[in-house]
Amino acid sequence: MDFSYSEEQQMLKESVGKFVQQQYDFDSRNRIAASDSGYSEDNWKLFAELGWLTVPFSEADGGFGDSAVDLMVMMEEFGKAMLVEPYLASVVLAGRLLAALGSEEQKAELLPSLMAGNLQLALAWAETGSRYNLANVRLSARSEGESFILDGTKVNVLNGPNANKLLVTARESGGATDGEGVSVFLVDREADGVHVQDYANIDGGKAAKITFSEVEIPASARLGEAGGALKALAQVVDHATVAVCAQAVGALDSLLQKTVEYSKTRKQFGVPIGSFQALQHRMADMFMECQLARSITVMAAMQLDSDDSATDKAAAVSAAKSRVGKAIRRVGQEAIQIHGGIGMTDELDVSHLFRQVTGLELLFGDADFHTGRFARLQAA
Repeated sequence: MDFSYSEEQQMLKESVGKFVQQQYDFDSRNRIAASDSGYSEDNWKLFAELGWLTVPFSEADGGFGDSAVDLMVMMEEFGKAMLVEPYLASVVLAGRLLAALGSEEQKAELLPSLMAGNLQLALAWAETGSRYNLANVRLSARSEGESFILDGTKVNVLNGPNANKLLVTARESGGATDGEGVSVFLVDREADGVHVQDYANIDGGKAAKITFSEVEIPASARLGEAGGALKALAQVVDHATVAVCAQAVGALDSLLQKTVEYSKTRKQFGVPIGSFQALQHRMADMFMECQLARSITVMAAMQLDSDDSATDKAAAVSAAKSRVGKAIRRVGQEAIQIHGGIGMTDELDVSHLFRQVTGLELLFGDADFHTGRFARLQAA
């Protein structure tokens, strides 16, 4: 199997890498993360001009091609720089779900604005106690004439504070964890009854707890068929999970490189600590973990782009997230231990990289969850 990048993918990698090296150093990233919005509007416009916002969409929707491998190439470079712009939340999650479920009219109205950098979206799907079960939806959507009334609360809504519009999962019928009965609705963040409580996640990105109190929306705000959104939601989250794996691979690569460089300059007993054989072995193990994580992420992305069955694709995603989760724990903890106390300080980028990968390990399911999911899919 050929794991090498195509010419277009190599150009995409170099384009993102050049931006990261020239315009997204550690201090610049921290200033952006500390701003009110938590991201740079100038950078977002640049992403649009460079065509990066079109990558997760098909050519039929005006995008670059909707290739999981293309997306993986970008997200790995973003991970190296700890990008705080809401690419995953607005484009990969909410944008792809809109493309999957929206009518031609809905897509024509919103997708061009999203790809042009003029629209911010957020997907509100997680609820208290739902864990990683996409079907565990208690926020209700009841029909009243030509309208729907939404009532309930969503948590950890990535990019919730900045989104112009929210894609909200809501239950029209069935029990709290039934696979059928879940729909997705498009809601203005400023609509009456929408209450946003924003906060910063462990990785510095913006998220929100959003309460919907008797929010009235038109029936035309529903995306797709009544109660039939779960399949598309699961596919979109699987693509986002591979994107998260690639982002983590980039961050782990940075952690490894910075640890190796530190071991060459930090001295104990008059010699660099990198000369100690025990530490050399530990850094060699870190390198192997990074390579294993990268390889299985590439494999999962390629499988998503293939004609394999939905079950095989989902199993490949879970295999990748499980393996990457283990690498996160091993590489992250080793990086902190080899750096010592300085590795936990805000002044050093290693501590921020550690926080980022810790958050990514939990996003869309940790290693234990995906190990179990992989076993269930293999047994099916």
